[in-house]
Amino acid sequence: MIEVKNIRKSYGTLEVLKGINLNISKGEIVSIVGASGAGKTTLLQILGTLDNADSGQLFINNTEVSSLKGKKIAKFRNQNIGFVFQFHHLLPEFTALENVCIPYYISNGNKKEAEAKAMKILEILGVAARANHKPNELSGGEQQRVAVARALINDPAIVLADEPSGNLDSATANNLHQLFFKLRDEFNQTFVIVTHNEELAAMADRKIVMRDGNII
Repeated sequence: MIEVKNIRKSYGTLEVLKGINLNISKGEIVSIVGASGAGKTTLLQILGTLDNADSGQLFINNTEVSSLKGKKIAKFRNQNIGFVFQFHHLLPEFTALENVCIPYYISNGNKKEAEAKAMKILEILGVAARANHKPNELSGGEQQRVAVARALINDPAIVLADEPSGNLDSATANNLHQLFFKLRDEFNQTFVIVTHNEELAAMADRKIVMRDGNII
């Protein structure tokens, strides 16, 4: 599913990733842990094609995405990868339903199809009743579930999450963690989760520990 070969990344004279090699299977939930500055988020951004490695190769579903450029990489990202961030990044002027639909609109889906699919996902996530509310009318847990729905709208093979429960209380965070496993069981999606939450990290199928730009 995901194959990383000798990925290196520097910012100026600071080498952040020092030759990362990693394989992640389809349907696997992998947590990535480590101290701040270990390179976790940089690796996640490269896996999500939001940043480019200085050298090395990245394969997703047997496609060498590290060689794609411009519109091709944007299209691949839209169709294959979903993102969940610590700060949900919902657009405040749009309703929950509209926020979820945005990636589908970008992939040229029509409005009726997008809304029907978005509502179905919101129902699965237990927030369908909040579909017509704007983000400032939602609780933190509801906002994050809407963000998860947005990540799922295009049926991505991979969901990447960066500190997804970092701003949630413990009960809401636990519900979100359970949700990831439910989604994996139902849709066989692959999850890669960067987290400082030891409970979530331990729940994963595999925990990867990073230190000083290396996997240890």
